[in-house]
Amino acid sequence: MTALRNNLSALWWVPRGIIFGLLAFFIFGPLFNMLLWTVTEKWYFPHTFPLEYGFSSWEKVFAPRGGALESLGNSLVVALLTVAVALALAIPAGYALARLKLPLRGVILLAFLIPQAFPNLTVYVNIARIFYEIGLNGTIPGVVLVHVSHGLVYAVWIATAAFSAIDPELEQAARNIGAGPLRTFRDVTLPLAAPGLMASAIFVFLESLDEFTGSFFVGAPDVNMLPLLLYTTASGGNYQIASITALLLLVPSLVFMLVVERFLKADVLSRVGQ
Repeated sequence: MTALRNNLSALWWVPRGIIFGLLAFFIFGPLFNMLLWTVTEKWYFPHTFPLEYGFSSWEKVFAPRGGALESLGNSLVVALLTVAVALALAIPAGYALARLKLPLRGVILLAFLIPQAFPNLTVYVNIARIFYEIGLNGTIPGVVLVHVSHGLVYAVWIATAAFSAIDPELEQAARNIGAGPLRTFRDVTLPLAAPGLMASAIFVFLESLDEFTGSFFVGAPDVNMLPLLLYTTASGGNYQIASITALLLLVPSLVFMLVVERFLKADVLSRVGQ
């Protein structure tokens, strides 16, 4: 009887192994395929693996005419400006939502989700028309404003959670020993909320770095960015250039998500949306 149970237990790992194997294939298979394309010189059907390997595509990407360096620079500038504007708005808004007894506080938090509630295509087409009339279409400030509208929801919600996780008695203790409101906020509240605000900034940065639809309708063709370069090369069938561009977008996302996991504590996560 014991031997039969041991055999059944051993057989139970077979379907588990198959399920985990399929999950690994669907998750890591496309990533492995992308990495292969980044070093491929010649690859066509019916060959399973590339026939020739090399780095000539990397030289084309980073050549002056390749457009990757310009797109990377524009993407980083737009993402950093988006973070700066989003945090400048999110820090006072998050503190007010966390500390003040505002009426309809839940409605205010939900209002930041409105840009996510409608199809991006229709929204950005109308934004592009308005920006064209006021001279913002095809400019970096115009792209930044569009990215802020999407990233603000992460910034405000996480900032509110970060400030809510701070014990108000710490602020009261600072006030009792003579610190003013601004000094209390600068020396007590802000340092304690810094990990959550850092995670908020990273989320906004990644959202901006990967944003395609808004960048296309508001920025193209004057503001070249990595998602636009990825779309252009992929639609043109240049899978080597597209894979290298995708890798340039993927690496910062992985690195920053590891940073978010370190900085975003459980007490902050438990208060998101509250």
